[in-house]
Formats: sequence, structure tokens, C-alpha cells
Amino acid sequence: MQGLLKIRPLLFLLFPVLAACISPRSSEIDGRLQRVQEVDEVEQVQEPVLPIALRSRAEIPMIDNCAVGCPSGGGETTIVRDAYTLNNNGSTKFANWVAYKITKDTPAPNRPRNWKTDPDLPADETLNPVDYNGAHVALALDRGHQANLASMGGITEWQPLNYLSNITPQKEDLNRGAWARLEDKERNLGKTSVSDAVYVATGPLYERTIGSLPGTNKVHTIPSGYWKVIFLGSSPANGMFAAFIMDQNTPRTANFCDYQVTVAEIEERSGLTLWSDLPDDVQSALKSKRGKLPRRIGCTSGVLQPLR
Repeated sequence: MQGLLKIRPLLFLLFPVLAACISPRSSEIDGRLQRVQEVDEVEQVQEPVLPIALRSRAEIPMIDNCAVGCPSGGGETTIVRDAYTLNNNGSTKFANWVAYKITKDTPAPNRPRNWKTDPDLPADETLNPVDYNGAHVALALDRGHQANLASMGGITEWQPLNYLSNITPQKEDLNRGAWARLEDKERNLGKTSVSDAVYVATGPLYERTIGSLPGTNKVHTIPSGYWKVIFLGSSPANGMFAAFIMDQNTPRTANFCDYQVTVAEIEERSGLTLWSDLPDDVQSALKSKRGKLPRRIGCTSGVLQPLR
């Protein structure tokens, strides 16, 4: 009993020493935990917000550039903007397809062509302005808009029309000839009161080798031709649609009416599916025939002209 009594004072003396040894360690751990918690909170606050263009489709605000379904079967990267919706191809460096909606308010003439790299795409999946250096001299290639500038330059966010994701190397005679005249017709349709909107989907074909841009070492593929599908109103089911394919070597003086095709042929040659939101029976009935729209834009019955 006396031994125990002698030990107690020693315990009282040792306790502050032990506490002094333990407390800093505990404080240090608590401090570390607090700092980890603070860092975690900062990381949560500073988590980068993806641009609208690269978010999942469920998170993208509704922008109606397709009406009855955008083309499917392209690449994984689809960018949705006010001016257009496009599906990018990181291998060819050009869009698989671009869809846009023309109304009486969207056209604007004489917008400047300030070429820029698309800021929402990885650098190795698109081109830079300098990559086109020497292309016109060597191959008579223009920078051809897929969603054309004159038809969509009237919207507030028109600058992305000049992003190179919306551009392809297009032969001068095609870009300034039959293709340009077809774009004029679709733009004029949008200015009429007959229809609220003109829906356009367009894209490239790769059916033969054209060559390479001389100003770049980036792997890319120049299109051999282009397709375009146009319809009026909210759906092509009313029959007011038209489809065209033009080769890169289409003469400047050519009549675009001579290049009418069916939507089924465009799907076969591009590997895409158009108008996917329409019922299957409606799709099959429409895609195998030509629509009534060509007559509205000055075409007679014409002849389906294969370009293989």
C-alpha cells in the first residue's frame, strides 16, 4: 500500500510530460486533417467547368439545329453551338457532318473571315490557320465553310463559323460555283414567309485520294466530294426536302440541279444515318425518293447523276 502511495506522486509528475509529448503530435495530425479538408474543399470549388460544347448531351441546353435528329454514326465528339452542331473527326481533321438552321434572322452579308483553331477541340484533332498556307496555289483549294457564313452570320455568336472545325479544303470552282449557288438558294428559302425554318445537314465524302495540304505535316484527309440535305419546316415528312452530292471537281459553271440524289444514297456513301428521330416507316418512305423541294429552288425533274 505504501508502495502504491509512493508511485502516485510520480504519476502526477509524469503526466504533464507525457501530455506535452502527445499534444503536439495530436495537434499536428489535427492540423493536417484540417488542411486536407481545406484543400479538398478548394478542389471542389475550383473543379474546371467543361464548355457547353463538350458536356454530355443531357447537360446541353436545347439548341435546335436538326429538328428530326442529327446525323448519327460519326465520331465521338459532337459540338453544339448557336450557329451549328457538328461532329468532329480527329483523323481526317474535318467535321463528319455539320447541321444548321436558317431563318429570316440568321443571314448577314460581308462578315469577315477570321480563321481560328477551334478552342473546344484538342490541338491534334483539328487544323490551324497556317496549315492552309499554300493550299490555293498548289491545289486550287479554298477554305470552304460547311455551315456557310452568309446564311448564319446574323446570329450573335457568329464567330465560331470561322473555326477550322467548320471548314474543309474545297476546290475553288466548287466553292465559288454550283455549291455557292445552292447555298444562295437555301438562304433565300429562309427569307420567305412560306416556312419558319430551313434545316440543312452537310458533310464530306472520302471516296478517292485528292492530295495533302502543302502547309502542314499533320495527318489529314482532303474530301473528294460533299453531300447536303435540306428540308423546310419542322420535318421532311411533308415532302419538302432535297439532297445533293457534288464532287470536288465539279465545274464552276455546273448546275446544282444536275447533282440531285436520294437521302438513301448519301447514307450509303457517307456511312451516316439521317433523320433518325423519324419513325422507321416514314424514314424508309422518304429516303428512297427525291423530295418536292428542288422545284421550289428552280430545278426541273432532272436526272439522278451518280458520281462514283
